[in-house]
Amino acid sequence: MSYPLTLSRSEELAVVERNGWVESRHAGAAVVVGRDGNIITELGDSRASIFPRSTLKPFQTLASMRAGVPLRGAHVALASASHVGSFEHQRAALEMLHLANLDESALQCPTAWPKHAETRLEMSRTTGEPNRLAFNCSGKHAAFLMACVENGWPIENYLDPKHPLQQAVLETVEEFTESPLANIAVDGCGAPVPAIELVGLARATSKLAAAPGDQSSDARAATIATAMLDYPWAVQGHGEENTVVMEELEVISKLGAEGVLILGAPDGTACAIKMLDGNGRAATLVGLTLLANAGAISVEKVQEVLPKVVPPVLGGGQPHGKIRLARPVMDLLED
Repeated sequence: MSYPLTLSRSEELAVVERNGWVESRHAGAAVVVGRDGNIITELGDSRASIFPRSTLKPFQTLASMRAGVPLRGAHVALASASHVGSFEHQRAALEMLHLANLDESALQCPTAWPKHAETRLEMSRTTGEPNRLAFNCSGKHAAFLMACVENGWPIENYLDPKHPLQQAVLETVEEFTESPLANIAVDGCGAPVPAIELVGLARATSKLAAAPGDQSSDARAATIATAMLDYPWAVQGHGEENTVVMEELEVISKLGAEGVLILGAPDGTACAIKMLDGNGRAATLVGLTLLANAGAISVEKVQEVLPKVVPPVLGGGQPHGKIRLARPVMDLLED
C-alpha cells in the first residue's frame, strides 16, 4: 500500500548556517542503491511515495522512443531536460517539432519566460511575450508529439492520462521503478505524474545509468543515458547544477520540482532524494556525498565540484555562512 513521505518518516539532511547560527533545516529522505537494486544507504523512509516530477523525464523519453520516435543526439537529451529556455534550447525543441511537421502551436505546455537571463532580456526587447518553447519541458512535449504523429495518435489530447502515449509512459515507469503507481496527478507542465516509492526512483535511475555498459539493458535507455552525458548543456544549461555535475563527474543528474533529485553513476550506483520542504538547494550536496560514501565516485572530485553547484549563503554580497550536511548524514560518513 502506498503512503506519502511525512516529517515523522524523514531525517534531517542539511542545514543552512548564517554567521554560525543555523537559520534553516532541510528534512527529507534519501536512498542509495547498487546495480542489483539493493539498498546501500537509507535516510528516512525510502519506501514512502513521492511525486518524482521532472526526474521522470528520461523515462518519459524512453516511452516516446519505444513508441518509434527516432530521436538522435541533443534531441534525446532535450527530451529528458528541465532546460533554462535559452535560444539554443528553443531552437532544438523547434527542430524536433519540425521533424513531425508541427510547430510551436502544437505544444500544450504553458508559456514561459526563459530562466536564461540573456535570452529573457532579448525576448523582452523583441517579441515582448513568453512562449512555449522557452518552458523547461518543451523538449519532452516535442517528443510526446513526435510519438503521436509516428503512431497516428491524436495530438489534441496527448496529455490525457488515458491517451495511448501516456499509458505507455506509465507502463515504462512502472517497469523501471518496480514500484506501484499511485495517485496519478498533473505535473507543472500538464503531463500526468504518478506517485512512486523513492527507492523505486533510485532503482530506475540505476538501470538508466548502468545501461550504456550493459549489453543486456534496454538499448534506448543506453542511448538516453549516453546523450545526457554527451549533451549536458541540453539537460539544463551551461553552468547550471545538473549540467556541471554531468560534465565534471560523468554522473547522470536530473532535478525535479519540489526538492527531488536523481543521480546515477556509470557502475549503476544511484541515489534518489526528496526534500520534504520542496527546496532542492542542498540536494546535490547530499546526493553526491552519499554516492562518494558508497564508493561510486571520487571524494576528491566531489569536493572540487561542490563549490560550483551548492549555492552560497551571502550577506551584503559576501559569504556569511554555508549550506552543510546535517548530523544524520555526517554520522554515516563517520561510521
